[in-house]
Amino acid sequence: MVPSETALLFVDVQNLNARPDGGVYRAQGLDPDEALARFDYYFRRLNDIVLPNMEQMQKTCRSTGIEVLYTVIENLTKDGRDRSLDYKLSGFNVPKGSRDAKVLNRIAPGGDEIIFPKTSSSVFISTNIHYILGNLGIKYLIVSGMLTDQCISSTVRDACDLGYLVTLVTDACATYTPERHTTAIDHIKGYCRRRTTEQLLAELGVSPPDPAL
Repeated sequence: MVPSETALLFVDVQNLNARPDGGVYRAQGLDPDEALARFDYYFRRLNDIVLPNMEQMQKTCRSTGIEVLYTVIENLTKDGRDRSLDYKLSGFNVPKGSRDAKVLNRIAPGGDEIIFPKTSSSVFISTNIHYILGNLGIKYLIVSGMLTDQCISSTVRDACDLGYLVTLVTDACATYTPERHTTAIDHIKGYCRRRTTEQLLAELGVSPPDPAL
């Protein structure tokens, strides 16, 4: 990867689904404790593995001149009239400017980093990200986020078809069961390189932090 031609894309790492008090769980009638209990694997993976890896990648990419970008599920309107048919039929609604639409604080955007609000599984369908990536001169795309078998899979496939050289960071993605995660990673192998955070950092010339320090 050439840093000046590379972007790191965090997909849907937002209060909606990355916090137990997020809208995904409220819509199911769950309070935060119930959400944590029902989705124990997901939240443990997210907090113990995925978010620490995201933080390290974000720090490294910023320091090496790699563009850091974000997608969030968010309507362009407060009443959601612009949502996709899929989101309307499923009742999936994230009003413009709502708390659920904000990127999780642990990887909050800095400076003038770009956020793409989307209403589709793939950010390439409901935003102008392809145009913006072209303006930025991006050829290499690093993808991280959630859910592995939904928005991540859709984004990776579309990015590949549009001609980007995609690297999926396998331990910086999450979904609700280990089986769903593993199956998605296996099925997507023809569309991207699959690398761990440690492998990605090594490629960028950075040693991972010593857990003993």
